[in-house]
Amino acid sequence: MSDFLAEVEKRAYKQTLFAVREEQAALDIVQDAMLKLADKYSGKPVAELPMLFQRILQNTTRDFFRRQKVRNTWTTLISALSSSKDESDDYDPLETLQTENSSNISPSPLDQLEQAQLISLIEQAIESLPARQREAFLLRYWEELDVSETAIAMGCSEGSVKTHCSRAVHALAEKLKARGITL
Repeated sequence: MSDFLAEVEKRAYKQTLFAVREEQAALDIVQDAMLKLADKYSGKPVAELPMLFQRILQNTTRDFFRRQKVRNTWTTLISALSSSKDESDDYDPLETLQTENSSNISPSPLDQLEQAQLISLIEQAIESLPARQREAFLLRYWEELDVSETAIAMGCSEGSVKTHCSRAVHALAEKLKARGITL
C-alpha cells in the first residue's frame, strides 16, 4: 500500500492542483483520498488500487467543490433565502440561489473588502441566533446534511429541524435587511 501511495502521490497532487487551483486545498484533498484508500481498501490487491484511488480522489475533489459552493453561498445576500409564509415545509432556500459564473478574473480590492464586510455581518447575524436555530441552520446549509440527518444529529424530530431552519432563515433575513443588506 505505501509503495503504491508513494508512486501516485505527485501525480495525484498535480491532478488535484489543476482542478482546484489552490495548493493547500490540493494537498488536503490528496491526503484525505489517501487516508480513505488506506482505511477502507488496504486489503485489496495492488492491481485494484489505481482505479479505487482515482475514484476516491475524484469524489473527494467533488466534495471539496460542494463545500466551497455552500461556503460561497454566504457571500450572496441572505435576504434571498427568505420565503413567503404560505410555502410548504419542504421549501429549501438554497434551491433559490443563483450561482455566480466562475471565471479566472480575480475580484478587485474593493470587491474583496465588500465581500469581507458582508461575511462579517452574516457571521454576526448567525452568532446572534438562538442556539438551536443556529445549530439547525449550520447543519443543514453549511454542513449540507439533509433534514433526517440533521434531526438525528440534533436529537429532535424532522419537523423541529424544519421549524428551526425556517425561523433562522427569517431571522437572518430580517437582521440583514435591518443592516441595509437587500437584493
